Amino acid sequence: MNRTPDPLKTALGSPAVEARVAARRFADRAAHRGADLFYAEEASPLGALLLVAGRRGLIVLRYDPTDVDATLIELAERRSPRIVESAAALDPWRRELFEYFEGTRRHFEAPLDWQDIAGFRRRVLRATAAIPYGELESYKAVATKAGSPGAARAAGNALGSNPLPIVIPCHRVRHAGGGLGGYTGGLERKRLLLAVESARVSADEKS
Repeated sequence: MNRTPDPLKTALGSPAVEARVAARRFADRAAHRGADLFYAEEASPLGALLLVAGRRGLIVLRYDPTDVDATLIELAERRSPRIVESAAALDPWRRELFEYFEGTRRHFEAPLDWQDIAGFRRRVLRATAAIPYGELESYKAVATKAGSPGAARAAGNALGSNPLPIVIPCHRVRHAGGGLGGYTGGLERKRLLLAVESARVSADEKS
């Protein structure tokens, strides 16, 4: 019995389309060979995100990327001018973020680039990265783990300049008295992230 060919499959399998796909892949590979940094914008339940990664790992995750050019210029001056747009190059981090928002991931494993984060700020962000999913720490507790028990305010400032929110979960840090404190993405995003994690932990405990 003969079947009518699927027009879409026929078109996708045509030599012209195959040639264009092959040419795009070749161009992507060529661009990647000459590039040091890769960027892409990614949709999320919290709004648009800008991701930038280098050979060592993720460098930047920013909310509301209204001025992508300014970010790229700053990175070009500080890191390398060889920057290309490539969602494919960001796939490891895009996939983990998708899984996090879907509720199937609690730990981020794709590499992070810590090159621009040093001293007390690095210690604070390292301590914050270790806070388990669904749990909370105070600014004082994070400062203590960073080696400076009396530097809660400085810890808050370090978290305010966190270049990788969500992945380094500064939303899990609040005031010792229970107040939310600040958040680089705005308090509404902080509330949403905490509510989502708390709800999933509660659901797991009941199951």
